[in-house]
Amino acid sequence: MSTFQDLGLGPELLQGISQLGFENPTTVQSLVIPVALDGDRDFIALAQTGTGKTAAFGLPLLQRIDPHAKGIQAVVLCPTRELCVQVASDLVNYSKFAHQYKVVAVYGGAGITQQISQIKAGAQIVVATPGRLVDLIERRAAKLDNVARIVLDEADEMLNMGFQESLEAILGAVTDRKSIWLFSATMPDEVRRMANNYMSNPEELRVGGKNETNQNIEHQYYICRSEDRYDALKRVVDANPGIYGLIFCRTKNDTKEVAEQMIRDGYNADALHGDLAQSDRDRVMNRFRERNLQLLIATDVAARGIDVSEISHVINYGMPDEIEVYTHRSGRTGRAGRTGVSISIITPKFEEKIMQIARKTKANFQRLPIPNGVEVCEKQLFHIVQNIHVQEVIDHEIDPFLPRIFEELKDLTKEELIKRFASVEFNRFLSYYRNAPDININARSDRKKRDGEAAGGPRSNYVRLFINIGDMDGVTKKEFLRLVTQEFKVPGTAVGTIDINRAYMHFDIDPEFVTPVRFGLEEFTINGRRVRVDEAAARKEKAPYEKGSGGGSKFGGSKYGKPEGRGRGGDVRKKKMAY
Repeated sequence: MSTFQDLGLGPELLQGISQLGFENPTTVQSLVIPVALDGDRDFIALAQTGTGKTAAFGLPLLQRIDPHAKGIQAVVLCPTRELCVQVASDLVNYSKFAHQYKVVAVYGGAGITQQISQIKAGAQIVVATPGRLVDLIERRAAKLDNVARIVLDEADEMLNMGFQESLEAILGAVTDRKSIWLFSATMPDEVRRMANNYMSNPEELRVGGKNETNQNIEHQYYICRSEDRYDALKRVVDANPGIYGLIFCRTKNDTKEVAEQMIRDGYNADALHGDLAQSDRDRVMNRFRERNLQLLIATDVAARGIDVSEISHVINYGMPDEIEVYTHRSGRTGRAGRTGVSISIITPKFEEKIMQIARKTKANFQRLPIPNGVEVCEKQLFHIVQNIHVQEVIDHEIDPFLPRIFEELKDLTKEELIKRFASVEFNRFLSYYRNAPDININARSDRKKRDGEAAGGPRSNYVRLFINIGDMDGVTKKEFLRLVTQEFKVPGTAVGTIDINRAYMHFDIDPEFVTPVRFGLEEFTINGRRVRVDEAAARKEKAPYEKGSGGGSKFGGSKYGKPEGRGRGGDVRKKKMAY
């Protein structure tokens, strides 16, 4: 195995990376650094996210900078602000014991005046997003006449994000460059065309096969019905105590909804999506980097540039269309030599997609059953026990309180103390999961029955209710479920299938909650029509109210408040829902 000394790096850089904890170079570092230090040849390095690419180009780039020369000598282009900031910070850290290199990060969303001042103060390396650098060139604030080397970091991502014109403008402006170092996880046609147009007979350095995933990552997937996906997500999270993870959603609306639900359910989570202001995005990212945030729910675009080495799990709440996107997602974990887990929560129709990804990436996917309540509680219990066992005790801080503690607990035996301490958090999970149903598809003996419930009866042991409101009234399953669980304090597990038709709906509910839900709903009116609830078995399944347009707004949310007069001792006035 090679060492960093073998690669030709100078003693000051070796001292810097040693203090950062670098011991042996990764594969991409072993391939790239000697080539980057020897001569001025263009090269393409193909390696997945998390394999150590920043050090692979950053260390030789620093070594080849003339510390006494003024002006910009090298440019590093990154797809996102976050990656731009991270790369600039890494370069500064690598060179802590070397020359005082002047590294400046320039990116959109920040004040351009200050960035211009930093460049004019003598920047030697500029780390930039393409759009902002083009802006600086047009303002004649960034002069690239003396730039010898350009690094394209995550070139495929930059092209996917629409930076092709900006990249071509920058490459065209640096006419006296000596070499281009292109780094990419994949090699789509757009990247290949750019290499052909702007690079001279580039050497190709490849780590692993095409689309192959990091070998340090374990790939798992769970199958459930669409309406059970969020419950499955919670169980997967709860069954992995101490998780520090990224949850990927397909759209920003999904991202918002999942984040809001998880926060409401008590998880330490937040969202990262395109609608966030830059200040909010920075706040969320800083919390996540500092591990003050346990779960970050993000879209693919918003997550580009996240460079956090200790992420333990990546969860795909919605499968991406492209295999390369899955590879990028999973590459957020298992970084810097660590192991990681990539989890996908899918419905049955996406299992073939999993098999396709497995064939293309040569990853070994393991299908696992969604944990049941007992399994989740067991995981949580032993996590609590482990935390107690390794808990640091600061004697001089706690000693003054021990006499009172001993006095308060003197009547408890050792066994009773252990039980009570372990039960503090365990009881919370036990109360939630005590009667949790099995949501694995193959484990449900009534699966076919549930799939055909519109023509059949309710789920086993559930009562099916009929309501005279439907799709034309703006009702959605999500909002109706929120109404029932929040307004009438019904656990989500007590509500079964919800079937919505144009003018009416059916839903299954645990018999224990039929009375409060039935009479509670009948206190409401919608569009001037009184809500009526019957047992489905007592009436024919037909749409009795097809007349009328039903208005426009949604059923539920903040407009669906508690009926006036409820619980106040007077006449109960029905809430009039005006849409």
